[in-house]
Amino acid sequence: MDQDLNDLRTFVTVARLSGFREAARILGKSASSLSDAVRRLESSMGVRLLNRTTRSVVPTEAGRDLLARLEPALQEIQLAMDVVNAHRDQPIGTLRLNVPVSATRTVLPAIIPAFLAAYPDIRVEIVAEESFVDILVSGCDAGIRYEERLAQDMIAVPIGPRTQRFALGASAHYLARCGTPQHPRELLDHACIQGKFPSGAVFSWDFERDGEQLRIEPNGPLIVQAGAAMELAIDAAIAGSGIVALFEDWLLPHFASGALQTVLEPWWVSFSGPFLYYPGRRLVPAPLRVFVDFIRTHPHQRV
Repeated sequence: MDQDLNDLRTFVTVARLSGFREAARILGKSASSLSDAVRRLESSMGVRLLNRTTRSVVPTEAGRDLLARLEPALQEIQLAMDVVNAHRDQPIGTLRLNVPVSATRTVLPAIIPAFLAAYPDIRVEIVAEESFVDILVSGCDAGIRYEERLAQDMIAVPIGPRTQRFALGASAHYLARCGTPQHPRELLDHACIQGKFPSGAVFSWDFERDGEQLRIEPNGPLIVQAGAAMELAIDAAIAGSGIVALFEDWLLPHFASGALQTVLEPWWVSFSGPFLYYPGRRLVPAPLRVFVDFIRTHPHQRV
């Protein structure tokens, strides 16, 4: 009984992500094509593998048994192919990274172009999202996150700037109209453009100076979800809607152009930079291995 390897991979992804839509997003295919692949597999094997409802997709008992055997088998196939890759002068393949949107603005621009130039036969796929995900289930080889969000069983390698700061900025027009705060507590009387986590929790703003630490719960006319929507927060601040707080590196071009003015800079809080992380319980694919070596040996780690 011959089964299409791609159909088997599709089943594993759909089962692990508990849905066709999420699997389609990860695999870059349509949900209907994934559904057809699973139906084709079920028809060939003569057994239902997934119970589908409008709200959920759950493996049947047969599906769970198949999933338990398939996952390690598919990993072994990938590793077997990678053994050949190790004998090439230049490795080939795809490197899939799951990263927060902030990393696409403050970390990867200094790394990815140089890496692609050094390894022209490797294709890099970036999945940008804020939620912490199981990178194996999501189909990614590695991810980028900050230390407090790393699982204990992951290998973590420093990547990008080793120290970062959260910065505050506002337009000159806003500051002329509403005044420039001299102490973080004064932000409670200002229009603050806020961000929130995918969970719905709104960011607090932390400050520190000369041993004094403060946490402010700001208020304002605009709340955006962390990620790509932060560009709207910046645009609103430039337009004079209020004060925005974001990674300093993200705001630097706007400080340099004069579109934004720094606010409360002596109070800005520093924090440790991000890490590339990946599972330590399996052999490392060649594209990921050379990427790890690249970020360890090339001068992209700013202090």
